[in-house]
Amino acid sequence: MMATVNLSLPAPAKSPSRPPPKLSSQSSVPLSVNRPVNFEPLRHRLIKHLDAGHLHKAISTLDVMASHNAHQDLVTYSLLLKACIRSRDFQLGKLVHCHLTESKLELDSVLFNSLISLYSKAGDWTKAREIFESMGNKRDLVSWSAMISCFANNKMSFEAILTFLYMLDNGFLPNEYCFTAVIRACSISEFFPIGEIILGFLVKTGYLDFDTNVGCALIDMFVKGNSDLESAFKVFDKMPDRNVVAWTLMITRCTQLSYPSGAIELFVDMVLGGYMPDRFTLSGIISACTELESESLSLGKQLHSWVIRSGFASDVCIGCSLVDMYAKCTIDGSLDDSRRVFDRMENHNVMSWTAIITGYIQCGGCDMEAIELFCKMIEGPVPPNHFTFSSVLKACGNLSDSRTGEQFYAHAVKHGFASDDYVGNSLISMYAKSGRMDNAQKAFESLFEKNLDSYNTVVDAYAKNLDSEGAFELFHEISDFGVEVNAFTFTSLLSGASSIGAIGKGEQIHARLLKSGFQSNQCICNALISMYARCGHIEAAFQVFNEMGDRNVITWTSMITGFAKHGFAARALEIFHEMLKAGIRPNEITYIAVLSACSHAGLVSEGWEIFKSMHKEHEIAPRMEHYACMVDLLGRSGLLREAIEFINKMPCTPDALVWRTFLGACRVHHDKELGEHSAKMILQQDPHDTAAHILLSNLYASSGQWEDVARIRKNMKERNLIKEAGCSWIEVDNKIHRFHVADTSHPQVQEIYDKLDEMALKIKGLGYVPNTDFVLHELEEEQKEQFVFQHSEKIAVAFGLITTSRPKPIRVFKNLRVCGDCHTAIKYISMATGREIVLRDSNRFHHIKNGTCSCNDY
Repeated sequence: MMATVNLSLPAPAKSPSRPPPKLSSQSSVPLSVNRPVNFEPLRHRLIKHLDAGHLHKAISTLDVMASHNAHQDLVTYSLLLKACIRSRDFQLGKLVHCHLTESKLELDSVLFNSLISLYSKAGDWTKAREIFESMGNKRDLVSWSAMISCFANNKMSFEAILTFLYMLDNGFLPNEYCFTAVIRACSISEFFPIGEIILGFLVKTGYLDFDTNVGCALIDMFVKGNSDLESAFKVFDKMPDRNVVAWTLMITRCTQLSYPSGAIELFVDMVLGGYMPDRFTLSGIISACTELESESLSLGKQLHSWVIRSGFASDVCIGCSLVDMYAKCTIDGSLDDSRRVFDRMENHNVMSWTAIITGYIQCGGCDMEAIELFCKMIEGPVPPNHFTFSSVLKACGNLSDSRTGEQFYAHAVKHGFASDDYVGNSLISMYAKSGRMDNAQKAFESLFEKNLDSYNTVVDAYAKNLDSEGAFELFHEISDFGVEVNAFTFTSLLSGASSIGAIGKGEQIHARLLKSGFQSNQCICNALISMYARCGHIEAAFQVFNEMGDRNVITWTSMITGFAKHGFAARALEIFHEMLKAGIRPNEITYIAVLSACSHAGLVSEGWEIFKSMHKEHEIAPRMEHYACMVDLLGRSGLLREAIEFINKMPCTPDALVWRTFLGACRVHHDKELGEHSAKMILQQDPHDTAAHILLSNLYASSGQWEDVARIRKNMKERNLIKEAGCSWIEVDNKIHRFHVADTSHPQVQEIYDKLDEMALKIKGLGYVPNTDFVLHELEEEQKEQFVFQHSEKIAVAFGLITTSRPKPIRVFKNLRVCGDCHTAIKYISMATGREIVLRDSNRFHHIKNGTCSCNDY
């Protein structure tokens, strides 16, 4: 951690021998020509006002004296300037400077230094440097320190470091204030190596051993400049005199570098050491609770109690942290606790409003509440900031409500956020989620300054809209502009490849990220597992999983989900038990994955055991998705009566997902009575549920009840409910080829249908008999046979047979469930051709080889 340099310490000098950096032509202040007239009563009044803290009255007295051409002495001016700086009333400070200039007094170092400090804190570094340059040989160590601090505070790291070096060259020995300022300038990655050199110099001076401010600056340098928490801890441990500020800083930095457990341990040590946490400490530790994976809400509630007992209940900063914690740590998806804290806050600032609005968006399904809160906010005195606008645009995107989003964006433009990256990127995302990619592209092109976040946003938008070509074009554009891509870029591209099953593109991205050195990045490895699993190459996914050194709950859950979707229930359960042995606590998504595995394999007893263990062993309250998994498990296994009994005993009202799952099982097992009941329950909640109409129609069609089928279709037409068209696709030579039922639009259509005819003859010779029950229209039997053999998945398989070489599996993807006849036909095709065919439908994978399927026809 500690880098040293062989610097000899300079001896203090009385006057500098070299000029400071970037000095302009020197302008000296003229010597005094007039001494101030002695207006003792006014002078006493001015001092009295200053002592009482009445700064404006003191300045008014100064104005009266100036009107009589009477001026104060240097000491009084110094007191006035320091009072202005303390109160951060910089306009009054500038007025004092004007009076000082008119007085024609010869300024001393103290006044010059106060003026540098005044303009530095006001953000006017140009004026501060002008004053510094005018000092000539009156510069002392305080002057140099103030100027270094001015540059550091104004994010001019290079100028701060250069000024520090000029100070050394002019013979001044740095004090703790100089070191603190220059170390702060080195707290960015670009200048971190210089910071390590300065640290070596610092060690020689001994300031590290006794000065708390220097220690805090070093902690920040290691964390902000190099994300090096270990070295920050070494500095912290070396500090002999830690105050509340140092403890709070270390706690905050632990949280920022995703080490919340370390922040909690520090907080406990701090309290046991006899230090009393202040509002910043409590705010920081509550934020740490938000990042913990387990026991976060329990600990957060204890801290909330501490806040109330300590008298900080009305603190806005702590209130914001509590709102955020309750929103992120909610167990049942409810924001009641978060909203209660928000509503009880006496005063609101932009952070508290943004925290509650963001909370509603993140909890899922509460985007309208977030929009209503935003509308309430803009009616009040607290104006939104760029984060607030960014959040509310996300809510509009989640609702696919681009019209409202455009109104909010117009509001953001009025508030001066037209060129803000956060707002611009959220606008792109909002258009993309609303299906308006043309507008998303225009919003991207209209950005004032495109950065990596902007590119990542639009790449992610293309990926989520299943336009991998658009995503890849932008990826190449990023490379052409020399912008360094990051983990999010690769994750978005992998997500885009996995969405459409483009394994060729996924493999290209994998090769590219290996060259870029991201192979050990946890997020990217998780995305790779998901990509290979969703593209049908489960063994490649498992290889990435095995080679990972650092796995989190997402890693394990991704692998369990992969095995579940591929029908390898035994392997999914094996990974789940390995995860528990490794001490990784499963989350809600993990349980959905493992219950799905049991459902796909018909493992009823195992599913019951796992479902019961959720709350018993890990205190995870089942969500609606978990109940739906259990209904699916029982329904697939033909246990329809047990399934309806389970639904009736649910502690919460079953939603459309649960009833839809049950209706699907009724359709498979031809139970018209229970199917009609489940459809009725769905349509009571949502009369426009397209899936319920279709499933019930299919149930009637499979029973030959064509009048009922016609009635439902007429009802759908009247309600303008449109059934999603079936579509299958296959990737060949990095290009996606899409097919619909009876499709004749492909350039190789003649070859495809010739191959289909050839396959039809071969598989019929092997015993295949078309199952026309899956034709959900009233047609002649011969027409039904022709219709069923022109399903999109069969066309895609035929195309795969004529375009891919024998050793490679044929990977076909479908947006809906594969029909039973296609499943049977493809099994026969695998026998006739000796080819392995991997079919991904909307629910799972089917690995078909030599006439058998991984789903065991379940």
